[in-house]
Amino acid sequence: MTFAQGPLLWALVVVALVAVGAVLRARRTNIGLRRQNAELHQQRDVLQRQRDELHVAYAGLTHQHSAELAEVRKDAEEETKAVLKAAVRTLQGLADEQQVVIENAQRKYGDDPGILADLMAIDHANSQFGRRAQGIAVLCGGWLGRREAVASVFDVARSAQGRIRQFDRVRVNGQVNFSVVSRAVEPVAVVLAELLANATNYSAPGAPVEINIQAVPTGVCLIVDDAGLGMGQEEKDRAAALLAPQAAISVSSLGIPPQFGFAVSGLLAARYGFKVSVDSVSPYGGVRAVVLLPDELLTGDVPSPPPVAAEHYDADVAALPRRQAPAPSPTPLFPPVAQSAAAPQPIGPATTSGGLPKRRRKSPVSVVPSTEPGPVRSNEETASRLGAFQRGTRSGRDTTTMEGPEFQ
Repeated sequence: MTFAQGPLLWALVVVALVAVGAVLRARRTNIGLRRQNAELHQQRDVLQRQRDELHVAYAGLTHQHSAELAEVRKDAEEETKAVLKAAVRTLQGLADEQQVVIENAQRKYGDDPGILADLMAIDHANSQFGRRAQGIAVLCGGWLGRREAVASVFDVARSAQGRIRQFDRVRVNGQVNFSVVSRAVEPVAVVLAELLANATNYSAPGAPVEINIQAVPTGVCLIVDDAGLGMGQEEKDRAAALLAPQAAISVSSLGIPPQFGFAVSGLLAARYGFKVSVDSVSPYGGVRAVVLLPDELLTGDVPSPPPVAAEHYDADVAALPRRQAPAPSPTPLFPPVAQSAAAPQPIGPATTSGGLPKRRRKSPVSVVPSTEPGPVRSNEETASRLGAFQRGTRSGRDTTTMEGPEFQ
């Protein structure tokens, strides 16, 4: 080995030693970083587990809060309904007592047409008060009472007409040979009155509202047509939800002031087994509301005829509360509707194989207004007939209230 090769060899040895040292230091650094990375991964896993535990705890607390809040709201709703129910029961009792006083006054002073007209105006206001009290009672879980006799579909429609403020805008058309079973008379009349109130309130003043009675294969339809502005899709959806309720309706969800009509109609329809819809358009551009009474709520029994002559119906309607002074010859509110005057046929107890009454289409169940004009009557005769008509109109809403927890 030469002298020149010796230093080169030592330089290579030094470089090799430095390289080995660098590699060893890099390896130690890499090991430290890996160890640190593993520790960080462990810490991350612990934090993730803690986060999951906190999330589960938060979800549990949220669910518990929601359940407790719902329970508090339910208790508050039940307490509110209980208070309203108790208050409304008192008001219903007062309204019934007032009705008895009005009836006694009508019998006592019925010979004076002026006094009788005023008493009928008071009776009309009392019937509206009673309808609103009934609606609140239904929303609070109460019931309407029990009726002991059936009523024809026409009489039920006429009873509903007498329970709204603008009754003189309503025309009842059509006739069917069926009566409504006793337990459903009052609910159907209340629902129809709510629909008529909506129809008159949301249409132009003076615009007529029609009730068309039509038999269908599954029962009888009461069709209410108005000439209002109609309903938007959002309003129809909300009305459909109220008319076919899937759960209890909260009183606080009905707005301020509360809109009771559809909520009351939906609860009564669900309770008694008929259907109500407002998703159609009337021929006049307004809303068409339909009440479908199934065969189970209909019967062929003929109700006792009211003590009022059929040919004077329209003239007597004209002398209801809007009359200000006695007149020798009242003017009908609406032109009489032409109807065939077929003689009523006896209806037997024939039933179908399922126990339902067979339909008969030969004779009307109740009296239909005649097309013949009535003769001019004296004040005494007019007063007498007014009293008779008023008693006949009340026959559709004459109930014996028996409060209790069970449904009719």
